[in-house]
Amino acid sequence: ATIACSAIGFLSPARRGSLMTATLVFYMLCGCLSGYTSSRLYKSFRGRQWQLCTLLTATAFPGLCFFTFIFFNTILAFFRSTASVPFLDLVIVAAMWCCISIPLVFLGAYFGYKAETITFPTVTSTIARAIPEPTFFMKPMVGICLAGMVPFAAAYVELFFIMTSLWMDQFYYVFGFTLVVYLILLITCAEVTVLLCYYQLCAENHRWWWFAFFTAGSTSFYTYIYSFFWFRSLDASKMLITYLLYFGYMFLICTALLLVTGAVGALTSLWFIRKIFGTIKVD
Repeated sequence: ATIACSAIGFLSPARRGSLMTATLVFYMLCGCLSGYTSSRLYKSFRGRQWQLCTLLTATAFPGLCFFTFIFFNTILAFFRSTASVPFLDLVIVAAMWCCISIPLVFLGAYFGYKAETITFPTVTSTIARAIPEPTFFMKPMVGICLAGMVPFAAAYVELFFIMTSLWMDQFYYVFGFTLVVYLILLITCAEVTVLLCYYQLCAENHRWWWFAFFTAGSTSFYTYIYSFFWFRSLDASKMLITYLLYFGYMFLICTALLLVTGAVGALTSLWFIRKIFGTIKVD
């Protein structure tokens, strides 16, 4: 949503802090959608610990980002850096998370559990069948490691300019092109994941859930590896805090990319597998 608003001109890097503010607001408001999606899927799996599922949805990734940011901000404040954030701003962000985002997640989870259960076209056996020994290239780990190359290659050129803008304090204005590349990235992740999941099903491997998630999410692994090579072109100081900030924040960015691309791959694979099994005629 932030990229789309920037592409049509509502947000601009010239207005200092507008992009970060919009990102926080959109993420906070999307808590309702995340709670609804997680609860709906968890209900279809016949899960019983719905309170834990909703709580992790509301606190896992935001908590990781928030406490990592506090850790780095404390170090910057100790060095009296101008990049440190005032304490009042931290309180405001914490209030937005605890008082708005978390209640919205629970509100979305409430409607998700009240909605109808996602039905499956075939009856699943309670006894898991044995999975045949696959060939080398059909092993799930090999597929996960190789699949991320295709989406990463689709976004490689734009990633260079984004990294340059992010870490070299340069303004970035071509959000329309970024939106197109972002959509290409998601479509590529979905297509590659569906293709590899189909091959796994043909190889009689029914354990496709986490395979689909990490197949699309492996794009983030290549992005993090690329950040190591790109760091060599950054004229950074030799202080330890520089390495902590760069690789720490890149870890958070890649974790977010893992969740986004993994969710796209898993949900697309769910839709695809329901479609192909729904066409089976059983008398």
